[in-house]
Amino acid sequence: MRIQLFLLFGLLCVSPSLLFAQSTATPIFISDSLDTYVNREMKRWDIPGAAVLVVKNGKVIAMKGYGLRELGKPERVDEHTLFMIGSNTKAFTGTALALLEAEGKCNLNDKVQKWLPKFTMKDPWVAQSLSLTDILCHRIGMETFQGDFMYWTSDLTAPEAVQKFGQLTPLYDFRTQWGYTNLGFVLAGECLSAISGKTWDSFVRERLFKPLQMNNSLALATEIVRANNAARAHTYYDGVMKVAPYGMIDNLAPAGSISSSVNDLSHWVIAQLDSGRYANQQAIPFDVIKRTRYPESIQGRRGHAFNRRHYSLYALGWALEDYEAREIVSHTGGVNGFVTSVTLVPEEKLGIVVLTNTDQNSFYEALKWEILDAYLGLPYRNYSQRSYGFYSAFMNQKRAQEQSWRDSVKLNPTPGLSLKDYAGHYTHEVYGHANLKLDGNHLVLTLEHHPNLIAKLEALGGHRFLCTFNDPLFGTRVFPFSVKDKKVLSFTLNVDDFVEFTTYEFKKG
Repeated sequence: MRIQLFLLFGLLCVSPSLLFAQSTATPIFISDSLDTYVNREMKRWDIPGAAVLVVKNGKVIAMKGYGLRELGKPERVDEHTLFMIGSNTKAFTGTALALLEAEGKCNLNDKVQKWLPKFTMKDPWVAQSLSLTDILCHRIGMETFQGDFMYWTSDLTAPEAVQKFGQLTPLYDFRTQWGYTNLGFVLAGECLSAISGKTWDSFVRERLFKPLQMNNSLALATEIVRANNAARAHTYYDGVMKVAPYGMIDNLAPAGSISSSVNDLSHWVIAQLDSGRYANQQAIPFDVIKRTRYPESIQGRRGHAFNRRHYSLYALGWALEDYEAREIVSHTGGVNGFVTSVTLVPEEKLGIVVLTNTDQNSFYEALKWEILDAYLGLPYRNYSQRSYGFYSAFMNQKRAQEQSWRDSVKLNPTPGLSLKDYAGHYTHEVYGHANLKLDGNHLVLTLEHHPNLIAKLEALGGHRFLCTFNDPLFGTRVFPFSVKDKKVLSFTLNVDDFVEFTTYEFKKG
C-alpha cells in the first residue's frame, strides 16, 4: 500500500490518543432506527426470532429480543432467550486451553500426542507433529468442513469421531492451507480433558460461565431441549419456514454446542473488551485474552463492497481482520436452525452480537456491519437489503435446479440398470456402511451412523439418481453411480455445502 509522504507526516504529528478517540455518543441508527430496521429485515428474511446486543465502553447500549421463540406460538424472544450459538463456541474452547497454558499445565506448542498418545492419522509424521495450536487455528491440512458429514448429528461419540478423523486423507499438505476443521476443536476438547482432569463442558461451566456470571448458558446441545426460555430451530421445508429439530452435536461439543442469550453474552463481550474483567473481578487473565487473539493462520485477503478491508487471519477460535484501520475480532456460528455472530472492535471498545433462530439468512452478519459502520461514522448502506438480493438470486437458482431435477423424475426416465441392481449393501472405508433398499419405483438410503437420516433416491436416467434427504439441512443432491460391465461398483454421496464440500464414495459389496 502506498502512502503519500505528507499524509504520513501529518499522521505522525497527531497525538496518538486522538487517532483512535473513543466516541461516547450513541449513533442515531442505534438510538432511533434499530427497532425499525430489525423488524423490517426480519420480515424480509422470514426470520421467526432474533436477539441483538450492543456494548460500548463497558456499557450495554442495546440488548433486546425480537419476534417469536417458535413459529405458531405466542412466546416472544427476550434478552434471556437461549439460542444455539454454533461455532461461537470455539472462542470458549480456545480460551479454556489458553487458561491451562497460563496456569502452567500445558503449552499450546505441545503435541496432541503428548495428551492423546493413541491419536493417529494416515500420515504418522503429521500425527506426531500436530500441536494444540494447529488444531485450534485450522492448519491441519483438511479442506473446510472435511469429514463433517460423518459426525454431524450422527451417533458417533467424540472418541469415535476422532478415530475416524484420523483415517481421513487431508486434501492439503500439513500447515500449507487454512481449512476450517470442526474436528480440530473436538481434539482440543479431548486434550483439555486429559490436561485438566475435567470434561470440556464441566471446565467451561466452572472456569468461564461461573466467573462471568453466565448463569443461564448451556454447554451441551442436549440441555437446550429442557430449557424454559429457548428459541426453537427453524429452516425451510419445501420453501416453507418450519420448526426443525435441534442439532444434537454433543460429539462435537467444543466446536459448537453452547447455547446462550444476549444477556449472558453481554458478560462475555464486556470481559473481552475490558482486559478480561467483569463485575470488578478479573474473570479471565488479560494474558489469556491476548493469547487467544494472536494470529496463527492466514485465511486470505478479504475486500469489502464499500470500505477498506484487506486481510483475514485466524487465532484461537477467533477470526481477525482489519476494517477502516481497526482490528476486528469476530466469529460466526451456524448449527441446525440457527446462525449467529459475535464481533469485537477492541480499539473502539465496541461489541456486537446478533442471534437468529433460522439458518436461512445473512441478516445476522448484515446487521453487524450496519451497527459497526454507524459507530465508525460511515454511511448507511442497508447491507441486509443488498445481501438479500444475492441470497434471493442464489436461492432462485437453487430452487430452479431442484425443480428441473424433479421435472426429470416425473418423466419416469429409465435407469441404466434395473432398480434392484442398484439396491444392496455399500461401504465407505472411513464412514462405514450404507444400505439401498428397493421401495416401489425408488430406492431408500439408510446410513449406519445416522439413524434418523433417510433419503429417497429417484432415477434421473442413466446411472444418476436424485437424492432427497428427510432433513433439509443435508440438501437435495444428485448421486452418480459407477457401473462397469453392467455391474454396480459404487455411488458417490454428497450433501449440502452447509455440512460438507467433499464427497464420499460408497463401494458395493
